[in-house]
Amino acid sequence: MRVHICAVGRLRAGPEHELVTDYLTRFDRTGRPIALGPAAMIEVEDKKGGGVAGEAKLLERTIPKGSLICTLDERGKMLKSTAYAEMLTGWRDSGRQDVCFIIGGADGIAPELRAKAEYSLSLGPMVWPHMLARVLLCEQLYRAASILMNGPYHRE
Repeated sequence: MRVHICAVGRLRAGPEHELVTDYLTRFDRTGRPIALGPAAMIEVEDKKGGGVAGEAKLLERTIPKGSLICTLDERGKMLKSTAYAEMLTGWRDSGRQDVCFIIGGADGIAPELRAKAEYSLSLGPMVWPHMLARVLLCEQLYRAASILMNGPYHRE
């Protein structure tokens, strides 16, 4: 199952970019034997200043046809890492070819795009900068693959 992370804003060179690259590389390597991955980061920028509606239009263009859409949203469901791994496995085993995680801009995700999502995930009750939300999502993808492969990374 291919993973697409569609996000508003550009991740510039720096520690967040290094972490995202590292975790996605780990995820691709660990997930491949269990049919998870590859993962791709797709970034959009609303240079015309269209707000959340403009960002939603740009994000929608990046979503592969037939993808399961999962928004990252403070109103979403909070999961333990093991439950997140099971959710990914369930999506894969149900025949989904692509999953698309949506990370909105500073003002969130337009209600119209949120309504198209089959699932909404929360990274917790705290607010995270959008660049760190990418890092957290990528780390959890790697952690999920590690859990499913019975690797030593995850400990409970």
